[in-house]
Amino acid sequence: MSAEEINFDGLVGPTHNYAGLSEGNLASARNKDRIARPRDAALQGIAKMKRMRAMGLAQGVLPPHERPNIGWLRSLGFAGSDREVWARAWETEPTIARTALAASAMWAANAATISPSADCADGRLHASVANLQTMLHRLLEAEQTERALRRLMPDEARFGVHGALPPHDALSDEGAANHMRMAASAGAPGIEIFVYGREAHGARTQFPARQTLEACRAVARRHRLSDGRSVYALQAAEAIDAGAFHNDVVAVAHERVLFHHQDAFADKAGLYAEVGTKAVGLFEPVFVEVPRAAVSLGDAVSSYLFNSQLVSVPGAKALTLIAPSEVRENNRASAFVREMIAAPDAAIGAVEYVEVRESMRNGGGPACLRLRIVMTAAERAAAAPGFFLDDALGRTLEAWVRKHYREELAPGDLGDPALVDETQVALDELTNILPLGSDFYPFQRV
Repeated sequence: MSAEEINFDGLVGPTHNYAGLSEGNLASARNKDRIARPRDAALQGIAKMKRMRAMGLAQGVLPPHERPNIGWLRSLGFAGSDREVWARAWETEPTIARTALAASAMWAANAATISPSADCADGRLHASVANLQTMLHRLLEAEQTERALRRLMPDEARFGVHGALPPHDALSDEGAANHMRMAASAGAPGIEIFVYGREAHGARTQFPARQTLEACRAVARRHRLSDGRSVYALQAAEAIDAGAFHNDVVAVAHERVLFHHQDAFADKAGLYAEVGTKAVGLFEPVFVEVPRAAVSLGDAVSSYLFNSQLVSVPGAKALTLIAPSEVRENNRASAFVREMIAAPDAAIGAVEYVEVRESMRNGGGPACLRLRIVMTAAERAAAAPGFFLDDALGRTLEAWVRKHYREELAPGDLGDPALVDETQVALDELTNILPLGSDFYPFQRV
């Protein structure tokens, strides 16, 4: 069936800052408390979306969440006006306050796991919102993410949008960042690969293993996936401890190609064999491995070589890698990419570098910023059209960012009660730009 993969990028929110809240994310820890540039962060994200569209690829937008999360702070006993709630939280519980301020919903790869209708027994496109329960600041995202996905895909006859799994250690789910799909083409039946870091109640590595096998299996059941086309792969503990807090820091797949680091998986041979067996009659898988001798795990994590997007550019014979500029600046990573794309009959035959440095400093590269959704023509027609980027929407979003976002946010600025008013005014206006409705954000429903 004819279909296309659409990248829905998270729009960076007005409170983008560096709080160092994400254990196991080395960039997040390293850049804690540096001055953030929210305006630049959002404009860099929009520029990436516009560049993808200029390459002939479909592109969508997902909205930021309300931050500070005043409703959550009220549930913790803070009272008064919204400004008073924020001022009191910042003064008395600064760690909780910074949690309520996180703009981490920008990383849409963690929003949900998506299965195209070609893979699902009921013929619907399925989306399961991630619970993100490992990190408190991300646990707060699920409800609003579900609301956004239901606005985007309202037709229940074509779309199955599922709420998050119960937020428990045994069902820890981080969304599409730990999920890959391989297929002959976007609309063809495919193999869905779920990557997990541990089984429920299993021993942790140095850093948290954020995805459980049990969560993966629950999502596959919800999506009505065939056991014969589902694969469950254990992420290597050494990769997690090197800073690969999600699989998409060490591996990425698109169509027939799986691009990964040598040390990404606990049992690479077993993964290859299972994918090969389950792909029989569907496609011939191509595995592109990056040896540790060429690019160390440390270089892979610092450059985010694998947190790149693999895309099929119209008219191109081979895939294109959309990589952060940090890959070009890393000698080993850039050398490998040059050699890879120059090889005869290369599966990945081109690279495009994008500037998302503000996101990268918080531990999120090009792949973190997007949620891939494969849609047929009928499904795209049934989706809310205002979420799809065109020239006019791109210009409008850029103007909105320049109007409302601060140029800088230093740690000392975060407690400013005026930040509450600024973000609410901005997000209220955004609901007239994207098809969100006047009751989308919690502050609009009070």
